[in-house]
Amino acid sequence: MNLYTDYLNEIEERKGQGLHPKPIDGAELLSEIIAQIKDTANPNRTDSIQFFVYNTLPGTTPAAGVKAEFLKEIILGQETVAEITPTFAFELLSHMKGGPSIEVLLDLALGNDVEIAKQAAKVLKTQVFLYDADMDRLKVAFHAGNETAKEILESYAKAEFFTELPAVAEEIKVVTYIAAEGDISTDLLSPGNQAHSRSDRELHGKCMITPAAQEEIKALQAKHPEASVMLIAEKGTMGVGSSRMSGVNNVALWTGKQASPYIPFVNIAPIVAGTNGISPIFLTTVDVTGGIGIDLKNWVKKTDENGNVVRNEAGDPILEEVYSVATGTVLTINTREKKLYNGDQELIDISKALTPQKMEFIKAGGSYAIVFGKKIQTFAAKTLGVTAPVVFAPSKEVSIEGQGLTAVEKIFNKNAVGVAEGKVLHAGSDVRVEVNIVGSQDTTGLMTAQELESMAATVISPIVDGAYQSGCHTASVWDKKAQANIPKLMKFMNDFGVITARDPKGEYHSMTDVIHKVLNDITIDEWAIIIGGDSHTRMSKGVAFGADSGTVALALATGEASMPIPESVKVTFKGEMKQHMDFRDVVHATQSQMLKQFDGENVFQGRIIEVHIGTLLADQAFTFTDWTAEMKAKASICISQDDTLIESLEIAKSRIQIMIDKGMDNKNAVLQGLINKANKRIEEIKSGEKPALTPDANAKYYAEVVIDLDLIEEPMIADPDVNNADVSKRYTHDTIRELSFYGNDKKVDLGFVGSCMVHKDDLKIVSQMLKNIEKQQGEVKFNAPLVVAAPTYNIIDELKAEGDWEYLQKYSGFEFSDALPKSTARTEYENIMYLERPGCNLCMGNQEKAEKGDTVLATSTRLFQGRVVEDRDGKKGESLLASTPVVVLSAILGRMPSIEEYKAAVEGINLTKFKPISTK
Repeated sequence: MNLYTDYLNEIEERKGQGLHPKPIDGAELLSEIIAQIKDTANPNRTDSIQFFVYNTLPGTTPAAGVKAEFLKEIILGQETVAEITPTFAFELLSHMKGGPSIEVLLDLALGNDVEIAKQAAKVLKTQVFLYDADMDRLKVAFHAGNETAKEILESYAKAEFFTELPAVAEEIKVVTYIAAEGDISTDLLSPGNQAHSRSDRELHGKCMITPAAQEEIKALQAKHPEASVMLIAEKGTMGVGSSRMSGVNNVALWTGKQASPYIPFVNIAPIVAGTNGISPIFLTTVDVTGGIGIDLKNWVKKTDENGNVVRNEAGDPILEEVYSVATGTVLTINTREKKLYNGDQELIDISKALTPQKMEFIKAGGSYAIVFGKKIQTFAAKTLGVTAPVVFAPSKEVSIEGQGLTAVEKIFNKNAVGVAEGKVLHAGSDVRVEVNIVGSQDTTGLMTAQELESMAATVISPIVDGAYQSGCHTASVWDKKAQANIPKLMKFMNDFGVITARDPKGEYHSMTDVIHKVLNDITIDEWAIIIGGDSHTRMSKGVAFGADSGTVALALATGEASMPIPESVKVTFKGEMKQHMDFRDVVHATQSQMLKQFDGENVFQGRIIEVHIGTLLADQAFTFTDWTAEMKAKASICISQDDTLIESLEIAKSRIQIMIDKGMDNKNAVLQGLINKANKRIEEIKSGEKPALTPDANAKYYAEVVIDLDLIEEPMIADPDVNNADVSKRYTHDTIRELSFYGNDKKVDLGFVGSCMVHKDDLKIVSQMLKNIEKQQGEVKFNAPLVVAAPTYNIIDELKAEGDWEYLQKYSGFEFSDALPKSTARTEYENIMYLERPGCNLCMGNQEKAEKGDTVLATSTRLFQGRVVEDRDGKKGESLLASTPVVVLSAILGRMPSIEEYKAAVEGINLTKFKPISTK
């Protein structure tokens, strides 16, 4: 019993960390535990029964298969365990959520023992995680005249698995806990530097907010046992930034309720809120767990007697408190009236948080059960030849006569499932859609694998065109944590049918390319819907939605996603870019000008940004779409010209071919299939059969934003504003300043060119600037470290072919080695240029970081507190975001440059340019 002994040793180690035994997922360990249960004289028998019953992971884990078979033996009388009666064995099977447990229940239900078949059928009627093979067994048995199969199908057709569940309580008591003031990023709830522990839910839960906050939450629970703790972002939005299931899991672990007494550390039903609501991606994840997300609107802009907004000395609107949600306030959510109360006082209508669909998620304990339940009901009714009764809330269908379609409305209508032929849907409609491309990244991938196991999925849906598992978030440091987690993840995903960055067989070179860049290449249809496990899943072809690991798992397993069609904001441009400006400055200026045009209201939040950017290729356009996550948009769509789209598709084809040449295609020839689809799409555009996607002229938008390029005179810097007296204004991505604001004397401790916001031309700009400065000054001397990380290997190959890489090598003091990857993260930096391995690097914050308290100037996307750089005593770390040329020059100078220094440094350099689409 060596594995059991090892497990006991691990339990002792975890005790020292204040942790319970780790849940069991391995077949071998559980087999040893079962052997000890069978041995009535075994001294470990009592503990073994506890581990078997209460500490074994369900779904399709290897352990679940062993557990289900042993329960089957007990039910059939082949084994006798006094503590686990046949009735209790059935109860345990009912909590195992599909896979082996369904197979066992079907064996019993369709077997010859009538009494056992009845009990199995009773349990099966409560189950929803059935797949094609399971449903086929029921169908075959029904057609063969099996009465039990008929009975089960009749129950499914009536959706009794849902209708028999307890109703949602009319009143839900909550006690408030203000987690922070201002926007709360998912980094606060699930820090990136703790990504390695996400699949160990209890351990990862220790990192939520702070230990002090965890104690305060426990104290509130003790004081108000009848209430759920509601986590609040005061004067901000809850859950901005990365798309983390782990963030919601942590909130649920501390404030939710246990999903099943037999499944450890899987909690559901968290309740979260924000003055400015919940980030769209985070809200989807809350739905996955049957939770509630509330837009409080408890602070509003102060107005004078004429209705004008009153501003402070800085020009910011002054906010007035409408009602208090101070920590410890007891409130009531009335689910019937859809109102939030403080005692008898009505505070706000919360209908958007309690739509009919969301009420179903709450009742069922999460959105997955509803998705699978609808499919089972449809299958059962069709098999029986009956019309399924209307049980679930009908999908909301908004169709406006005479109104054209925006680009996203067109994409959703094309990919919609279950909509009557000829029906045209507009924004606000609830839609099931087919998903074309799916992406899983490596720090959430282990959780995606867990979600797939828990929903009993074993193979990718055949309707998905392509899926990719990256290795970019753990690319910087190949440490013991990565070595333990990543190969296991890659094997699981490769077996599942996903194209993987690492080959489990070791036949092709391990790739650490940034996932968004790979997805941008393998998306070969601008009509595609993409789901990816990262908030920066924002392609410049198609419409892409960053998602939690669970939604990614659902897309992989079913090829579908469900969501409302979002409203759109149209963004167009006028004027002309100055010669010394870079396109990154246009991106930042878009956010700045939008906020000014709408008096501080972020009209992008929760909506689609339809950007008319037709003169930029997919690589360069991605710089804009990538940043839309920081604009708090739900997603973005690029409207491209025909010839530009064709050129982008040709580039994508060449890069997919490189993946094929490396040996990355699988037995289903997924990558070759994408090339074939790209060729077909190119022919459609060239022939005029189906031009590039454009909205209708009479489409309706929530707002239209026109960006004036003539107003962009200087490089634009996104500043975390770490010392703003108003805490809610810090770390928001909304403070955009011109370079001259810094007066050429702001010290820069480290520069970072890298991650997903840069493309090949950015790396060429680095080499051109270094040549420029050497020519002007005779040498290149760095007064601050410069970290450079190309997003993909193919970019490095192209730079080598074009002669730029040798210049980067010439000026660098460190160059990555795939043969000898770093095993520990760098904690100190010299004033040299570091050529790092392709991947996320500093932007992710889970491996490499700047030195504590540094002022970092970066091309990346994240400026959240502690992400790229942590604070030190007496000095806040700050990460300012800028264009590549500004970052390079600042690292050379060791400070922010003046506008004159900047212009001289970029003279003659081909910066990333953009011209608005001609309207003539």
